[in-house]
Amino acid sequence: MTRISLPTTISAAPVAAQPLLEGVNKLLGSVPNLFRLTANSPAALEGYLGLNGALAKGALDAQTRERIALAVAQINGCNYCLSAHTYLGKNLAKLDDAEIAANRNGGSTDAKADAAVGFAVALVQKRGQVSDADVQTVKEAGYSEAELVEIVAHVALNTLTNYLNEAFGTPIDFPVVSAAAA
Repeated sequence: MTRISLPTTISAAPVAAQPLLEGVNKLLGSVPNLFRLTANSPAALEGYLGLNGALAKGALDAQTRERIALAVAQINGCNYCLSAHTYLGKNLAKLDDAEIAANRNGGSTDAKADAAVGFAVALVQKRGQVSDADVQTVKEAGYSEAELVEIVAHVALNTLTNYLNEAFGTPIDFPVVSAAAA
């Protein structure tokens, strides 16, 4: 049960959030609970959707974005995000079970992606206080400076959703995955 309201329909959400939720519904074919919960603050929903949309057009591919989301959700213990990104990783990004397991454990079966996931993990664990060596490792793996900035942005975006879901107890509306089972 959530700790704050979870609008059951788009029309039950705050008026300013309704067109945003309509857009989510048009894009995804449904409105997952994360978006319903975030709609309590139309400004927060607009900010989340704006950053998420901008990053989707960025330099990092969908597979790398999902890998980062899985690693961050695992560290933060967010079962909602682990469930959502396991589903998205398999069905949208076409990650296999071995890759998803590696991502949840802070790495990747792909050498280049391993550097990106490792950098994301370092960002979370060190609260952004990464070393010169951490940055150099991901650069040497072939990531551009734009991609480095986007890795940080994805960590921040995923931390936001992890915290929203954990703070307010968002009901999981994807096949359930547990952080404890990594």
